[in-house]
Amino acid sequence: MYSPTTRLLTVLEILQSTSGVSGPELAKKLEVDVRSVRRYITMLRDMGIPVESETGRFGNYYLRSGFRLPPLMFTNGEILAVMLGLVAVRQLGMSRIIMIESATTKIERVLPDELREQACALQRSLTLNIPISEASPDEIISIMSIATYQHRQVWLTYQASNRDTTARVIDPYGVVYHNGFWYGVGYCHLRADLRIFRLDRVAKIKLLETSFIAPPNFDALGYLLTKISMLPDVWLVQVLLKTSLQKVQHISRAVGVFEDVDGGVLLTMRAESLAWVARFLVGLECPITVIKPFELREELRQLAHTILMMAEEYNPQGK
Repeated sequence: MYSPTTRLLTVLEILQSTSGVSGPELAKKLEVDVRSVRRYITMLRDMGIPVESETGRFGNYYLRSGFRLPPLMFTNGEILAVMLGLVAVRQLGMSRIIMIESATTKIERVLPDELREQACALQRSLTLNIPISEASPDEIISIMSIATYQHRQVWLTYQASNRDTTARVIDPYGVVYHNGFWYGVGYCHLRADLRIFRLDRVAKIKLLETSFIAPPNFDALGYLLTKISMLPDVWLVQVLLKTSLQKVQHISRAVGVFEDVDGGVLLTMRAESLAWVARFLVGLECPITVIKPFELREELRQLAHTILMMAEEYNPQGK
């Protein structure tokens, strides 16, 4: 079914994508016997590729720790994924431009002509309509991500919105990108509470050896959006939407908090402009009951009057 060259490259690809695989497993995937697998392993070793093996009947083959070859081949779909990732990284400001260009050059260098042309086309023609991050805390993002993954505490100095700078120990539960800013979400030992932190306001950060136990299935994005929606602006708005949660699930949680209650969905939100809230509610196209504030009802009446005026037919000839 496969040529010897294809089988050899398949063995290498499997070894690079797994921590270990047995001879019988390789034989099954390649549709050959175990003796042929040993021959392919010998060929790879003769090429200078450090394939290690465990002794015994159930021993595995694996690549020496830390060894990775440059990518030998990419499918069209894989190239699309990699290049889209690099475009996104550039626009999000996650890393310095020179690092992105270096990674792009290394990938393009090992690609066949056809795929290299596609990679160049993606890099030079794609535009992603996402908010551009002003700050580039790539080291801070990296440390926070590692700490979240390994459940290790971090020490940091943080400048709050009032310009006060404090040193804190944090149990990071997640890292979130939202509307042009990077946030860390976690338990703050200084405030003894769950908090969100703008990572561009972190001056210094250090990964600690001490560990913590994270809440199971913690939704960092959901918590962030809920807290943002409850920031003290001007108006606290509560409206009963006479619909179901399923029909409003497409709405960003940054708008407010949606709760399933008797009679529909309770929307709680804060906003600086009741006029904007009135237009937003009309756009939902479902019956509503305003709970608070009373002034929102007047905004809805004014909006309704404006819409009626706009809908009146204008006939310049008096017909």
